Amino acid sequence: MASSTVPPSGSLPASDQEVAQRLLDSAAKLAYDPATEVDWDTPLDKDFHGASPEWSTLYGTAYWQDMTEAQRKELTRQEAASVASTGIWFEMILQQMVLRDIYAKDPTDPQFQWALTEVAEECRHSIMFARGAEKLQAPPYRPHRAAVELGRAFKTLAFGESAYAAILVAEEVLDVMQRDWMRDERVVPFVRTINNIHVVEESRHMKFARDETRKRMRKAGFVRRRISSLVIAIAAYVIVTSMVNKKVYKNAGLDSERALAEAAANEHHKSMMRSSCAGLMEFLASARLLTKPALYFYKRANLI
Repeated sequence: MASSTVPPSGSLPASDQEVAQRLLDSAAKLAYDPATEVDWDTPLDKDFHGASPEWSTLYGTAYWQDMTEAQRKELTRQEAASVASTGIWFEMILQQMVLRDIYAKDPTDPQFQWALTEVAEECRHSIMFARGAEKLQAPPYRPHRAAVELGRAFKTLAFGESAYAAILVAEEVLDVMQRDWMRDERVVPFVRTINNIHVVEESRHMKFARDETRKRMRKAGFVRRRISSLVIAIAAYVIVTSMVNKKVYKNAGLDSERALAEAAANEHHKSMMRSSCAGLMEFLASARLLTKPALYFYKRANLI
């Protein structure tokens, strides 16, 4: 356990402090207040999608061809709201892990201050996602009970590279899809703004998570590396499979049984997920975190 802790400020390599200070400077110069940046007052325009259609779980299926354009737009709005709700769930886990990691450490250290800055940004993101899902006229989507309980255990027990690499997985997957959504003029404008804010601010969080994962892995022996790689992969599987709630199809006015069957067999969506994770898998491989047991879960989640 002791090997996962960050050394006192005075013994940290200068590069670690410099990275944290650069992130702090970036946050000071380029930060958003979703309460004022997002257009919350204009009524929802249902002529727009909630996300790029190509990212829908049914895009490319026979059911998608049978749906009306209005049904397609409603489905993408429900799916976008479900992704936002999953984001809130994991951001709450993330905040607790980060706070636990810096507990009782040197508050004058730039890394300590950056960690608090990240938590503050995640709080704003969670509120932004919640308001966005509400404006999309979606109900509150929550992961299934097993995922919630696994998350409860993970936020309490995960440390070091297991915590930071799992954070990176969630952020990387969201980042790729949201970069598409924020540029897509078919997506309702306020959702594009939300995605732009999240992409800009999460780029700092991903930089920190990568650096922390590399740093913790320098001290990891064979057994710890094997355990961590498996924990990260299981966390990734739970996160990714929780993104789109099964209830979105019913709430979009579709035949849930048919939608679930066609979504499960949708090779287009599986391909989109794999392509979105190419950079992430390259990083995990470079950090020696792609063991055979881990690959089993990444393949089941269609991330590789």
